[in-house]
Amino acid sequence: MKTKWILGVFCAVTILACKSPESTKILRLAHGLDTNHPVHQAMVNLGEHLDSLSKGRLTVKIYPSGQLGAERECLELLQIGSLDITKVSGAVLENFVFEYKVLSVPYLFRDKAHSHKVYDSPVGRQFLMKGSDYRLRGLCFYDAGSRSFYTKDRPIETPQDLEGMKIRVQKSNMAVSMVQQLGGAPTPISWGELYTALQQGVVDGAENNLPSFHTSKHYEVCKFYSFDEHTAVPDVLLIGTETWNRLNDQEKEWLQKAADASAVYQRDVWARAEEEALRVIKAADVQVNYPDKSLFAQKTKAFDELFEPNSEAFQLMQAIKAIN
Repeated sequence: MKTKWILGVFCAVTILACKSPESTKILRLAHGLDTNHPVHQAMVNLGEHLDSLSKGRLTVKIYPSGQLGAERECLELLQIGSLDITKVSGAVLENFVFEYKVLSVPYLFRDKAHSHKVYDSPVGRQFLMKGSDYRLRGLCFYDAGSRSFYTKDRPIETPQDLEGMKIRVQKSNMAVSMVQQLGGAPTPISWGELYTALQQGVVDGAENNLPSFHTSKHYEVCKFYSFDEHTAVPDVLLIGTETWNRLNDQEKEWLQKAADASAVYQRDVWARAEEEALRVIKAADVQVNYPDKSLFAQKTKAFDELFEPNSEAFQLMQAIKAIN
């Protein structure tokens, strides 16, 4: 069934690509977010910049809301050249590129300013290039805020409150291990299926950033949002190396400039989205609380010793911590 699905998507996007004028190259970009999401808005901004820089010779066609599959499927489509660009969480990317596990280490970043410095640094560029051996070349990072727990029936004040609770996580070994360390029962469920899973009691809660909690309307089901801010895993914009290698040097320059500009734009949009999300969920009677984060950090301290001291992953983690 999975093979049939990939073949079906390949045929669909190939037909669409063939309909473009010969003078214009169209890059197909797919992702799983709603069109109201600030990260989607950043990708729209990328398309506008690219169209302007190239004078219409290189453009982007966006397929949002999981039209071409979930994040893992989109990565697989990139690898075989049936899709050009996608946006995925760094947590999902760790299943393809081991070193991305580092970005899911709880409380790795001191604050938002620290995370932005990392994304813009040579260390950030190292991460983006890490996927090239797997046909996945990073273009830029998008700020995905800090992830916190939200639940249906009671707030999370301490790690002990998670005991016995089924918490939706991404399909990420690091996310599964983190919830286990905190005493919860991690339950991987795709993003598109989560609203129904919360409604039907398949899970008791989930963990994500504030704008995603808002735009997904999960606040209609979950009335408790606890700002423990356990991780700050970025989103990553990737292009398949098959597509990248088909671009000439000028086209590569246009695309990278447009991606970099969209990342700067997205940070401002994200900050406004966080403010708006907090206003909306409070108006919807969601109880917002701010637990003692040190209790959660202490329970997840073992992640600091996860990587072998001589490994590249360990060295990358230390380099991140050293950035001021």
